[in-house]
Amino acid sequence: MLSANQKSNLPLRYALRLRLALLSLAAAGAYPAVHTTFPPPNAPFYARIGPGPNAIHDENWAAIPFYTTPDCVPADFNLLNFFDIPRAFGCPLNVTGLSVWKNGPPPVDLAPIQNILQGTGAVHIWFVRWNELQASLADGVLTVPELRALPSLRKGLARFYHETLHPPEAAQVGRDVISAYGTLADGGVFQLESSAHYTSSFEYRLQNIRISF
Repeated sequence: MLSANQKSNLPLRYALRLRLALLSLAAAGAYPAVHTTFPPPNAPFYARIGPGPNAIHDENWAAIPFYTTPDCVPADFNLLNFFDIPRAFGCPLNVTGLSVWKNGPPPVDLAPIQNILQGTGAVHIWFVRWNELQASLADGVLTVPELRALPSLRKGLARFYHETLHPPEAAQVGRDVISAYGTLADGGVFQLESSAHYTSSFEYRLQNIRISF
């Protein structure tokens, strides 16, 4: 686990990393044309799982970060569909950040080149045993009530959450990197570190993952 001093410096470190990345793009003459705030003003999804059974997991545990409060997710919505238009627009998000577009938001571009997201201090992350989640995913449907019913469910609240996403619809190489830490409702703390890339068929392939309690 990180020390208290290391944790307190994480937001600054990520902000500096973003600044340096943008300066490098500018120096190379590749500075993207359009930047917008994220969300603009909201987003059509609830959680980082899907499309399809693309879960963040190690051999024992799976992590489901929620961009909105889980209570706002309709009970009948299949989280594996990822997008829920227009219902998801009614759920306030617990992340904010920056979107980088090659030319501009829809209808100009389908997706941004990059999203850089920062939690507002209340990002819900639910942890469940990977074997239990695999069983729930077998029928191709996963709902919030199903997650709540899993015996191993541990609910976390991330005091720090940072995600850099290169959507595969627009980026040359689709990638997703998440760093988070916070407290668990049943006591204790958690830390989540993951990085993944997307295949040409949008499959989510984990490269590095660390879930610790």
